[in-house]
Amino acid sequence: MSTAVFTYGSLTFAPVWQAVVRGAFRSVPARVRGHRRHALRDATYPAMVAADGNEVLGRLWLAVADDDLVRLDRFEGAEYRRATVLAEPLDGSPAVSAQAYLWVDPTRLLPQDWDMAAFERDHLRDFARVHGAFGERD
Repeated sequence: MSTAVFTYGSLTFAPVWQAVVRGAFRSVPARVRGHRRHALRDATYPAMVAADGNEVLGRLWLAVADDDLVRLDRFEGAEYRRATVLAEPLDGSPAVSAQAYLWVDPTRLLPQDWDMAAFERDHLRDFARVHGAFGERD
């Protein structure tokens, strides 16, 4: 079986994604409505939570294998819960049901959006190593 996965933070970057999963998956830019991305206190990665009237831009990974979904669950850990969202590819393709990792602890949310450019500039290079992704390839 395979599943679509919507990512909106560190996993939108191929070096992090490829450090976590084993398979090669096609991806497209996409959006999820009814949610908001936040920066987090004491973290370089973001959170996504339900929020009417908002949308989150990210990447939709297609046909992700079940064993790689398990690797993603392990990488995201207890700070997130996996939930089904409706992801709309930005190329106009039909929306698809996808899995996304929603944040569970509202006390760490900051009011501002996560700064993707700052993450790429300041943290991407060492992110997977620091957060254990490279050790997950079993």
